[in-house]
Amino acid sequence: MSEAPFERVTRESYDVLAADYAAWIRDELAVKPLDRAVLAAFAELVDGPVADVGCGPGRITAHLAGLGVDVSGIDLSPAMVETARCAHPGLRFEVGSMTALGLPEGGLGGLIAWYSIIHVPDDTLPAVLAGFRRVLAPGGYLQLAFQVGDDPVHRGEAGGHEVNLHVHPRRVDRVADLLGDAGLEVRARLERAPDREGPFPEAEPQAFVLARRPAQAR
Repeated sequence: MSEAPFERVTRESYDVLAADYAAWIRDELAVKPLDRAVLAAFAELVDGPVADVGCGPGRITAHLAGLGVDVSGIDLSPAMVETARCAHPGLRFEVGSMTALGLPEGGLGGLIAWYSIIHVPDDTLPAVLAGFRRVLAPGGYLQLAFQVGDDPVHRGEAGGHEVNLHVHPRRVDRVADLLGDAGLEVRARLERAPDREGPFPEAEPQAFVLARRPAQAR
């Protein structure tokens, strides 16, 4: 399957950013108690292997592993995957795309996409969510995290590097509708105000949506 243009520019940008991004984001969860609570609930709910899709440098993968989850990471960027492998040598990381997950149907107890669907254009997102459902076992959980908003943002610079990143904030209700269209049941949603202070300031509200593949066929 050929690489879509948005995948190419996203991969190239994160390949450039990998080392500096990993160093910058490493301690973010330590100052985000609500984010940790979301991850803790997800870890308690899932039963079976979990894929962290769009894992970046592997910090969420490692956090979930520390909570006892059988988790592995997948990322579009080879440089990010190499960074994750070096930082977390006891965990599994592979290069892959969320638009064509090379995972067996119904093989996962859970899937997490933590701020990774933000780079997926609106016209591609329904197919991505359908792909997430395909790889989840009946009763398996999907955890999403994303910024809340209406207008896409282009970033040409990040961390002192020239990049070409397109970020797509979305409304929670819209994402919930798309999850329903994909055959997933929304189980919980949380929207929190942006943290404007501290080392990781945010410009937009942040959203966390938990969905589940129905235990019975639909």
